[in-house]
Amino acid sequence: MVFEKVKAILSEQFDVEEDSITAETTLADDLGADSLDAVELNIALEEQLGLSIADEDRPNMKTVGDIVRYLEAKEA
Repeated sequence: MVFEKVKAILSEQFDVEEDSITAETTLADDLGADSLDAVELNIALEEQLGLSIADEDRPNMKTVGDIVRYLEAKEA
């Protein structure tokens, strides 16, 4: 399941409990992500899930749910 994989990656990268991450969790406000964190997250997602994320799509991913929906659409 994409959501579980994304939660695990976010938990590791931002040093937070997986259980605290929901689809509504925001990268900037809840996890404190800045632009460098976003790039690092992009790299981690691509490496661990084998899917590429277009640079122009990254700004549209503000919540965990946004990321999951994007990745699920890429898998289909």
